[in-house]
Amino acid sequence: LCWTWWWWWRGGRHRRRTCSSRSASSCALDRWWACERSHEAAMGDVQEGNARDGKGMEVDLTQHPSGIQPQLQNIVATVNMGCRLDLKKIALHAKNAEYNPKRFAAVIMRIREPRSTALIFASGKMVCTGAKSEHLAKLATKKYVKVIQRLDFPALFKDYKIQNIVGSCDVKFPIRLEGLAFSHGNFSSYEPELFPGLIYRMVQPKVVLLIFVSGKVVLTGAKTKEEIYTAFENIYPVLLEYRKVA
Repeated sequence: LCWTWWWWWRGGRHRRRTCSSRSASSCALDRWWACERSHEAAMGDVQEGNARDGKGMEVDLTQHPSGIQPQLQNIVATVNMGCRLDLKKIALHAKNAEYNPKRFAAVIMRIREPRSTALIFASGKMVCTGAKSEHLAKLATKKYVKVIQRLDFPALFKDYKIQNIVGSCDVKFPIRLEGLAFSHGNFSSYEPELFPGLIYRMVQPKVVLLIFVSGKVVLTGAKTKEEIYTAFENIYPVLLEYRKVA
């Protein structure tokens, strides 16, 4: 019995070593082959004038020479409905609406599609936030106006305007924020004790960028998505200049 157990244990150990070595070599070969295929695909996209961002989406290199397209995260839009509103009536009869005048002098209303939140004031002004694109922001605002119209208010859709667009992206490399703040002191402020990111105020287009040492960039203050894209393409060569080398 002892001899049988020893023979089984040694044979099993040998089989485990063989299998593990084979799996390791095959995994290494698979990783190399996947890397080669991804490199060839990326080179093909670049030759065709396209690239892919971190999420696998195609990026038009004619519009985004850096190969990185900032993603829109939030759009703030305003509209004037042109009439006085009874906020208590809206809160009682509308779905997904809340109103606490002691905390905030507006009705907070939400819809699921497109996912967004509206702040409705008694003056007839409304602020819509949370949409991920310009089209969805306008669509959400129109839906909120229709909800108010169903409650027998003569609400109109006028003076629609996008007030702010927020975008973000990742350049995939660390950045020397101290050097960037020293060389661009007229446009940037960096106080790591108060805030971990560098605040860069671009003049043209008028966009504020929050740049973090990890390579994450947040862009805000734009009125159109083209301003977000232009601001990032302007700052990208500067970020490459202050790329942190390990």
